[in-house]
Amino acid sequence: MFDVFGSVRGLLKLDSVCIDNNVFRLHYKATVIILIAFSLLVTSRQYIGDPIDCIVDEINPNVMDTYCWIHSTYTIPDRINGKVGIEVPHPGVGPDGSGEELKYHKYYQWVCFVLFFQAILFYIPRYLWKTWEGGRIKMLVLDLNCPVVSEDCKNDRKELLVEYFSANLHAQNFYAIRFFICEALNFINVVGQIYFMDLFLGGEFTTYGAEVIAMTEREPEERVDPMSRVFPKVTKCVFHKYGPSGSVQKFDGLCVLPLNIVNEKIYVFLWFWFVVLSVITGVAILYRAAVVLGPQVRTYLLRARSRLAPHDQIETITRKCQIGDWFVLYQLGKNIDPLIYKELVADLAAKLDGKDNV
Repeated sequence: MFDVFGSVRGLLKLDSVCIDNNVFRLHYKATVIILIAFSLLVTSRQYIGDPIDCIVDEINPNVMDTYCWIHSTYTIPDRINGKVGIEVPHPGVGPDGSGEELKYHKYYQWVCFVLFFQAILFYIPRYLWKTWEGGRIKMLVLDLNCPVVSEDCKNDRKELLVEYFSANLHAQNFYAIRFFICEALNFINVVGQIYFMDLFLGGEFTTYGAEVIAMTEREPEERVDPMSRVFPKVTKCVFHKYGPSGSVQKFDGLCVLPLNIVNEKIYVFLWFWFVVLSVITGVAILYRAAVVLGPQVRTYLLRARSRLAPHDQIETITRKCQIGDWFVLYQLGKNIDPLIYKELVADLAAKLDGKDNV
């Protein structure tokens, strides 16, 4: 299992050339690592430890454990709020009354697989962008991210970059649009996964974290742990077999699910992480809309990226460049040494200004 996930260690490495931004990295680096780590944790507990223990008379414990793990267990929602030790032996556990609703729990068999599947979904926008990007920024950087470059080499590479921008002016919009599409996919993915986990947990996830917070604000004697409803530690399981006379006998057992101690902590963390990530990504989408629609915003951002360059040069570039040209130049600013970037901006502004005056 660890060999399968060994390649994930590559996500911890810092890229020599940056082709995205910090919000993007929260999705394909931080979130993917978190989800795979949780998947490994649940896998180790599920297949190495003892994920379920059932108590029932006259049935072999191993048979009962295997049966209940495969066929799911259940709780009684109406008995979640009963006083433990007086009205009920455990939250959600009690004798089956006529007409009482039973809530079956099958998700625990699939948690490790679902977490890994979610990690794949979070990496898809990154995979698309790497494929579409095709190493363009890395090729354009031309080792100018190193501050120690010979003068002749630096001048030759700056000239190549200026010629590239001049020759491809207004021809790079589609490159930028594909990055913006991947940013939108990140937002759609994280919001969609919140509802996917809500479906997976039987409609309990969207309010899960809020209910945990609300529980901590109540008086201790009035608290009803929402985690006991979503991830019960003790459940019921019914096993049927033939008796000595050939009639069907029903055996009602209690099952302890120690794995849910891990699951409940994982999903509390994921609730907060996904909500915060959704808000951050939503703000990033608004920021991107402002960048696309506002030339003044692009001027300000490029000025902030190249603080050493005079303002008139920045304004010349943003006035002559479209969104795609601006985006490529802004990405280069993340990777090229600031002093070299200042000289590149000056040469490019002079080239674009001279080209316009010819």
